[in-house]
Amino acid sequence: MSEKPVKTTPNPELEPNVVPRSLMRVSIHGSNLLKRSIMSRLQRRSPNPVSIKSMAKPFVSLTGKLLTQPDTLVLAQVRLLRDTTKFCSGLVSSGIRNKPLDVIEPERGDGRFRDPGWNDTMAFNAIKQAYLLTNRWIMDTINDVRGMDKHTRRKVRFFTSQMTDALAPSNFVLSNPEVLRTTVQTRGTNLLRGIANLLRDLDEGSGPMPFRMSDPDAFTVGENLANTPGDVVFQNELMQLIQYKPTTDTVHRRPLLVIPPWINKYYILDLGEKKSFIRYWVEHGHTVFVISWVNPGPELAHKSFEDYMLDGPIAAMDAIEQATGERELNTVGYCIGGTLLGCTLAWLAARKDNRIKSATFLNSMLDFSDVGDLEVFIDEDAVSKLEKAMDKQGYLEGASMATAFNMLRANGLIWSFFVNNYLLGRDTAPFDLLYWNSDATRMPAAMHSFYLRNMYMHNRLREPGGIELAGTPIDLGKVKIPTYFASAIEDHIAPWVSCYKGSRYLGGPVRFVLGGSGHIAGIINPPDRKKYGYRLNDDSNLEPDAWLSGAEQFEGSWWPDWIAWAAKFGGGKVKARQAGEGNLTVIEPAPGAYVQN
Repeated sequence: MSEKPVKTTPNPELEPNVVPRSLMRVSIHGSNLLKRSIMSRLQRRSPNPVSIKSMAKPFVSLTGKLLTQPDTLVLAQVRLLRDTTKFCSGLVSSGIRNKPLDVIEPERGDGRFRDPGWNDTMAFNAIKQAYLLTNRWIMDTINDVRGMDKHTRRKVRFFTSQMTDALAPSNFVLSNPEVLRTTVQTRGTNLLRGIANLLRDLDEGSGPMPFRMSDPDAFTVGENLANTPGDVVFQNELMQLIQYKPTTDTVHRRPLLVIPPWINKYYILDLGEKKSFIRYWVEHGHTVFVISWVNPGPELAHKSFEDYMLDGPIAAMDAIEQATGERELNTVGYCIGGTLLGCTLAWLAARKDNRIKSATFLNSMLDFSDVGDLEVFIDEDAVSKLEKAMDKQGYLEGASMATAFNMLRANGLIWSFFVNNYLLGRDTAPFDLLYWNSDATRMPAAMHSFYLRNMYMHNRLREPGGIELAGTPIDLGKVKIPTYFASAIEDHIAPWVSCYKGSRYLGGPVRFVLGGSGHIAGIINPPDRKKYGYRLNDDSNLEPDAWLSGAEQFEGSWWPDWIAWAAKFGGGKVKARQAGEGNLTVIEPAPGAYVQN
């Protein structure tokens, strides 16, 4: 397929007829919103999956503790007085020296205060410093409160940070130097465009946060995304199986089965020609089969976690044998797809089924003892409310999960777009990762409830026999095949320490690689980009801190390291295979109908 060019975004300050076009958009989307508001009151709305009780209880606990700890309140007042004194004296010194106030600096990676105006103009510099000092004081006070358990304190800190992030001076016209400067330069045209953008997103978007993260017209699945040539050769209720066309004369004898997450769509592994991990595997002589999960509706509400195993990797393994004649194969699992792969391996081991000869886990957790800030959404109150909402409609809407993930990095994934889209009045730039991130899928009620309770809440997967699938108790320790774990040091969804701990429950040899960056960029890191680097330590029996301190640092991508490792389990070379040559006929060209839904 030819690659569709990515559309460029015009400069809103130079675009002609911006005022009349924006007024027209305001009129159209405003009338649509009014109609929809009236209809929503006449129709039953979707159930709300958010548990107010789960969010409120930690603050009730905090208040109760503070009332019995006057010394904590006194300490907080002393700290506030100290910071105020530093701020005032620093402000005077700054005016005398004609240099920016530098009592406190933003945390590493905080992009809200990058504009030079935050330092060059004394008023904005003082606003920034006052905000950062206040935010630190609030968090330090929360940390000083005694008697709160770890989960409660984490929830208080998390939801407090959501409020302080929302109230940051960068989110307001008069206190953001870039926005104010743009407003003066454009005579308010940016704010008019911002209102038009806001009404458009409210009209066309879905979910609690319907703002655009990428230009939706810049990408088309099957053209400039998910465009590696292949064919759908098998399908059932839950998935389509894609077999990719070879680009080498010979291939490894054992095919490669890839199990992506079903929270989002599989093409995170196929982001166009330059970023496609799937294309990279094919170019290095693998016969690649990828599961493309369905976007389930209420008719699949009963589908359970074990159904995803049986109709997913197990069904795919049987189909691959029909397509290639090969019973043995290698596997890759990404995120929750890796969790499913671990369960599948243990289930097969319990049944003495040795078809899988190696397994690769990409940012995948088998241990859920520390899931980072995702923990704030996982307790009995929150899960019970979520289950009630799922029971009413049969599934969890993809936008709900996407919102939770975005809240984990609110400044980068929420408020930066608020400023760009609505205050600066700019269109979102084309960005393939964020386009994919917005293309979320639903999750069946039965499956998601099982996953949350057995993995996140009770961490039963690490216990031998703790989970039973299709009538078989599973034990990760019985998995004796070689495994490769790739994690990312800044991953906020699958923390690398948890991924590392989970790898140690398996009974076979483990190669653990720690890439740079986060959940996506740490994995989708093609070698020609020469970014991030990775760490490697051959001793995976060490504790996480010891492993990290003894790891060797390498430049660039870890992909070539995986290629060398996987070649050991290829089973020799055979003539390249084409879809349709075996006992399975081609259903339709890739990417298939399921990913288009």
